[in-house]
Amino acid sequence: MEENKVNVWKANLTNGLIFGLIGIVYSIVIYFLDLSFNKAQGYIFILLEAVILFFLLKSYRDNYMNHYITFGQSFGAGIIICLYYSVIIAVFTYILYTVIDSGLVAKQLAFTEELMQKKGLPQASIDAGMSVQEKLMKPAIMAPLSIFGNMLWGAILSLLVSIFVRREGNPLTDGSVN
Repeated sequence: MEENKVNVWKANLTNGLIFGLIGIVYSIVIYFLDLSFNKAQGYIFILLEAVILFFLLKSYRDNYMNHYITFGQSFGAGIIICLYYSVIIAVFTYILYTVIDSGLVAKQLAFTEELMQKKGLPQASIDAGMSVQEKLMKPAIMAPLSIFGNMLWGAILSLLVSIFVRREGNPLTDGSVN
């Protein structure tokens, strides 16, 4: 019996590009609507990411895996999709903070300082926190850190979504299942 081997990297390149482009479009819309510092939109995007990843993994399962996929295969494909997504978002983040709006870092720092003041933190703590923030809030640092953050979140999301995407057949009747 000949087994069809699918290159998971190639098969999910389009899915990663789709996920990345949706992330960019969402970020641009949020930016132009001036909702960048709105907490609710962050929760909406988390839900949107989960739904999108579900459909991308389901598409991979149905189009490349003969409608069957194990939890591990789904998780691995999710990680690959999220890696493509993370790199695309890192490039976009760099462009956003250097080309589109070079003053966005200052806006974020002011917002962070205001949040710290609202929490009633002592000025010494605010100054120390802002000192660290100013060092990290550089586009050349933020972009690579976004890859790490998005990959960590992507792993968690892939674990959760893979629970619902997996479909394992009966190995006694389905010859296509490993």
